[in-house]
Amino acid sequence: MSSPAPFARLPGHPERQSHAQRLSGTSVPGLFQADPQRADDFCAEALGLRLDYSRQWLDRPAREALLALAPAADLHGAARALLEGQPLNITELRPALHSLLRARSAPRGLEAEFAEVAATRLRMQACCEQLHSGNWLGFSGNAITDVINLGIGGSDLGPRLIVEALGSYRGAVDCHHVANVDPADLQDTLLELDPATTLFIVCSKSFQTRETLTNAQVARNWLLTAGASEEQLPRHFLAITTNLEAAEAFGLPADNCLPIWDWVGGRYSVWSAIGLSSAIAIGWDAFSELLDGAAAMDQHFAEAPVASNLPMLLSLLETWCCQYLGAENHAVLPYDHGLRHLPDYLQQLTMESNGKGVDAQGCPLSWDSAPVLWGAAGTLGQHSFHQLLHQGTRLCPADFILPLRTRTGMHEQHRLLVANGIAQSRALMVGRSAEEARSELLQRGLQKQRADALAPHLAMPGSRPHNVISFDAVTPWRLGALLALYEHRTFCSAQLWGINAFDQWGVELGKQIADSLLEEMSGPTDPYQPGAGRVDLDPASRALLEAWRRAQTPG
Repeated sequence: MSSPAPFARLPGHPERQSHAQRLSGTSVPGLFQADPQRADDFCAEALGLRLDYSRQWLDRPAREALLALAPAADLHGAARALLEGQPLNITELRPALHSLLRARSAPRGLEAEFAEVAATRLRMQACCEQLHSGNWLGFSGNAITDVINLGIGGSDLGPRLIVEALGSYRGAVDCHHVANVDPADLQDTLLELDPATTLFIVCSKSFQTRETLTNAQVARNWLLTAGASEEQLPRHFLAITTNLEAAEAFGLPADNCLPIWDWVGGRYSVWSAIGLSSAIAIGWDAFSELLDGAAAMDQHFAEAPVASNLPMLLSLLETWCCQYLGAENHAVLPYDHGLRHLPDYLQQLTMESNGKGVDAQGCPLSWDSAPVLWGAAGTLGQHSFHQLLHQGTRLCPADFILPLRTRTGMHEQHRLLVANGIAQSRALMVGRSAEEARSELLQRGLQKQRADALAPHLAMPGSRPHNVISFDAVTPWRLGALLALYEHRTFCSAQLWGINAFDQWGVELGKQIADSLLEEMSGPTDPYQPGAGRVDLDPASRALLEAWRRAQTPG
């Protein structure tokens, strides 16, 4: 028999269960009516980010019981352990030191690691300045004008998000991102570029990531076909890797390689040299501000009391919705076009970190871990899936991400965007009763019988629990703080659920099977003989493989 979850073993669990049962499905507008100070008191603000959780199924007694979970779980102690570099990744026996990547001084005991980080920052800065000054020349003698980041997962999602979110900071060098091994991704990007003025950054810690290395080889051939010599290829390639030997075999000397360390997980790596394409796109000063914003969130996480600690509050709210109210998913709704890929970034951060089936001791979980995270840019989602949020039967907690100013200069249009964000939040909260719908229909001139029939279809229950995170504008500093906020939220939830947030063994098996399949797909086997291959496959997989072989035969 499996043991209860960590949050269930801690003091106050029955009380929290009782509050959840009492408040589940409650009227959120009724909570506002009962508590005139609710709009101000169910908020926390730090570093320019304002977390408004007043629309959650929480009242003051329930909140007090929920906040008590943080000291009981020693979340502040866990924060110190993370930031001090203790080996919290217990399956791989190493720390998770992504916070060191944005630190401005060395924490005690991490002086050697910080020295390497600082040296790498200087190299990144030099790359940025050489490219922006026009002094990085390609094989034809012309300055590099375009950079393509080749990476997948954490080597793509973070850099891509930052470049898009901070588009107004972009400089003279254009940055592109290719992740998919589907040849169309790289081909579509290369069609509009000049090989003589294009630089590739190959992001692969092992320099063995098959998708990334396949794209890198195509890029290499593209340059050679365009007239570059083997000796000139280093002018067009950088690598972010620990495997210098493999990079050298590809044709890249050590001087063209920047390090990424084993104590940095891919989904936490945008602050490292993996973020080089971001730094090139927005400039080194803006990238430094991004690091500073994240570092400020690290300090806030370590020091702020629970009631005003943004990462801890977000984690407690996630635990409340998932473990106590039964939510199985979570939507992220950014009302900013530049943040349209924030849900993609957070999908990897949260589901690769906390999508686990065993606890830290390797015992099967008897409780749910990470919810399914999904979402899209605000007004796009309104015309897609908000129907489900408003009238569906599933509990879908959400985070509205709402910048209050735009850097585009198009303030009237941005006013429409903000109005939509506020309106969607209010509609989720207040809903519309059948009687209200019936009254509206009658006012439109519908006959009573028709209004009675339509009213249930227009009714919306309201009281849909969600948060609103608002801030002045998407700046490098603010974006750094926002991303670090979600990193620490994810870590705190892992602590409450008793799992390791820093490994990802679930992605390995499919890679191993794919390697075996590729070996067989290139071998001389008879596609019409069942079982002719060397890989032990189930009948359904074997049938697909044979269908692929037949598709390769002309006619």
